Amino acid sequence: MRSLSGRSLAMIGTAVALALVMIVTGFFLHRHGSSRPPIPATRARHYTESDACLLTDRHGINAKAAAAVWQGMQDASHTTHARVSYSSVTGEQSTANARPFLNALLQGSCEVVLAVGGPEVKAAQEATRRYAKLGFVLVGSENGSGSGSKGKADTNVAWVPDGDGLRAGVAAAVRQAVEAEAQG
Repeated sequence: MRSLSGRSLAMIGTAVALALVMIVTGFFLHRHGSSRPPIPATRARHYTESDACLLTDRHGINAKAAAAVWQGMQDASHTTHARVSYSSVTGEQSTANARPFLNALLQGSCEVVLAVGGPEVKAAQEATRRYAKLGFVLVGSENGSGSGSKGKADTNVAWVPDGDGLRAGVAAAVRQAVEAEAQG
């Protein structure tokens, strides 16, 4: 049998040393890995294809009533998994100026449209019959101004009175509108 040269012995020794290092490293990593806490589940929310959109005055969701409506929308989103968003009417605070902002919501992906504030509610109320497949949640009094539901209440409109219970009322109305939209 032929004898091994010094170079061959060095290569074999290096290979054995590397194998031992890998075995020892694997042992310690495996032992350490079992005491590591599990990776937590992702915190991302999974939304349905329903969108609820709020139309507010220039103060956005900072105004008292709009803040309660926004909180109610978020409460409903937690149970229905509908996406929620809002748009503020900038510029003149009138029904005529609110219409383009409302139209952006109506032509977007909103299945449920909410309105808070005099001009915003009036603009939305005027659109309820033209957009009968969408749900509307209007904050205020049903007998308020507006020509959209004179004489006969629209079935796609829910009125939520301003004041105590606004947040809970909005949450319930949004849940009902999203569920009705999901049933087709």
